Amino acid sequence: MRHTRRTLALVLAILMLSAALSACSGGKTSETTAQPTASEPAASAEPVSGGELTVGIAQDLDDTIDPHKMVSAGTREVLFNVYEGLVKPDTKGNLVPAIASDYKISETGDTFTFTLRDGVKFHNGNAVTVKDVVYSISRAAGLDTGTPLIDGFDAVKSVEATDEKTVVITLKEPNIEFLALLTAAIIPDGSDPAKDVIGTGPFKFISRTPQQSIVLEKFSDYWGTPAYVDKVTYKIIDNAETLVMSLKSGAVDLVAHLTGAQVKELGEGFTIKEGTMNLVQAVYLNNAVEPFNNMKVRQALSYAIDRQMIMDYLADGRGAAVGSSMYPNFQKYFRPELVDYYTYDTEKAKQLLADAGYPDGFEMSITVPSNYQPHVDTAYVIAEQLKAVGVTVNIETVDWGTWLSKVYQGRDYQATVIGVDASMMTARAMLERFSSESGSNFTNFSDPEYDKVFNEAIACTDDAKQVELYGQLQTILTKDAANLYIQDMCDLVAMGNGLQGYEFYPIYVMDLSKVYFTK
Repeated sequence: MRHTRRTLALVLAILMLSAALSACSGGKTSETTAQPTASEPAASAEPVSGGELTVGIAQDLDDTIDPHKMVSAGTREVLFNVYEGLVKPDTKGNLVPAIASDYKISETGDTFTFTLRDGVKFHNGNAVTVKDVVYSISRAAGLDTGTPLIDGFDAVKSVEATDEKTVVITLKEPNIEFLALLTAAIIPDGSDPAKDVIGTGPFKFISRTPQQSIVLEKFSDYWGTPAYVDKVTYKIIDNAETLVMSLKSGAVDLVAHLTGAQVKELGEGFTIKEGTMNLVQAVYLNNAVEPFNNMKVRQALSYAIDRQMIMDYLADGRGAAVGSSMYPNFQKYFRPELVDYYTYDTEKAKQLLADAGYPDGFEMSITVPSNYQPHVDTAYVIAEQLKAVGVTVNIETVDWGTWLSKVYQGRDYQATVIGVDASMMTARAMLERFSSESGSNFTNFSDPEYDKVFNEAIACTDDAKQVELYGQLQTILTKDAANLYIQDMCDLVAMGNGLQGYEFYPIYVMDLSKVYFTK
C-alpha cells in the first residue's frame, strides 16, 4: 500500500519545523484521570441516562472473540465492557473485587481463596456460580487440554469449589503477581465464547458485522454501577481521514487514540481528553534476521532515532519517552534512568554500523498496520531519520489482519512499528514476551541471562527483590537494544454531541459505562 500525500507532507513539515515546535509536558501526570487539552463545551448540564453512543475504532476485533484467546489490545479494549473477572482494575490501577466480593492470598503466595459476590448475573440471566468460576479458570489454564489459553495461567495447579460460595486456586509455585491475571473473563460453565458471547459486564454483546460494526446494549441486571447509555455501536473505520470526518459530521460521537494533527482538524465544539495509551511504542525488530541479529546494528539504530522529534510530530511533544519495555504508569517498575541510555547521536550510530560491517548502511523494511495512523506516521519519521546514517527504509503498510498473521504470529518481517501493552496488570505481562520460551516473543529476542533473571523474577516471593529483578530485565533489553524504544504515546480522545465522563485507566481499556450525554 502506498503512502498518502498527507503522510509525506507531515514528514516534510516535521523535519523542517521540529526545532520550532515546543515540547509540552512529558506526558501524563501521576494521576490517571487526565485533564482536557483543549477548550471544552460547558459541562454545566447534568448527565442524562439513556441514549445511543457511537464510537469510531480503527480495527475490527480478533477473528476469535473468545476472551481467553484474544490477541490484540483493540479487542481487549472493547470486551472490557462485556466481560469481568474475579477482580478488575480501577482508574487508579488498584485491583478491586468484581465477581468475587473478597479474596485471601496465603502467606506462601501459592493459594488464592475467593468468595463469590451475591447477585452477579450473566447476560443470559443466569446467576454466576462456583461451577462457572471453576470452569473459566480451568479452561484458561488448560487443565483439561494441557495447553493454557492465557499467558501465565500455566502456573495453575488446581481449581476447586470448597462450598457454594468459595473457590480455591492453587498454584504450582508461589506467584505474588497472579492476582492480576484473575481479571480474566468468567464465562458460563461449559460455554464456547467463540459462539456465545456471555459475560457479566455493564454491557451485553448483541451483534457483530465483520469489518463494519459491533453492537452492545446496557445490561439492566448488572451487579455494579449501571451504564448511562442504552446502546453502544462501534463503527470500524480503518481510514484515518474518514475517522476524523465521521467525528466532524456527527456520524460518530467518540474516537480515542487520535494524533495531535487529527485533533486540530476537528475545530471547536469537541471535548478533548488527554492521557497516555499505557503501552510501549517502538520499532520492534526481528532479532533472528540479518542485520538485526547483530547487537551493534540494533544499538546503532537506537542512537540514530530522535524520539523527541517523533513525539513533537505526533502530538506536539506530548507523550512519555521510554527506554525499555515498561511504560511510566507502571511506576513501581519503570526505570527512568534507561530513558536516555541512547541519546540522539548520528556519528556514534555510523561508527557502530561500521564496526558491525555496514559502513555504507543497508536497506531494511518496516511493516506497519495501516489502520493505526500514529504508527504509520512514526514509521515515516523513522525512515527519514535513518537516512542520515545510510539506512534506507522501505515501508510496507498492511491491513490489521495481515499484520497479525504475518508479523505477530508468522514472525515474517524485519521491523515493525506498533504499541505493546500489558494484557494483564503485571510487569510480567510486559517482560515475558522477550523470554525465549514465550509464545508471544514475536521479536525472537534471545538472551540466556535474560531467561535466567526472568525465571528468578517470576518465582520470587519477596516484592522488593522482584521489583529489582524486573529492573534488571529492562536493563538487559536496553543494553542489548532489543528494539528501538520510543514512547508511551499520548492518547487524545475526542467527544462530540455533549458527551462527558470518559476516564483513563492505567491499562489499555475503554470503559464506556461512565460515558454519558448531557442535557
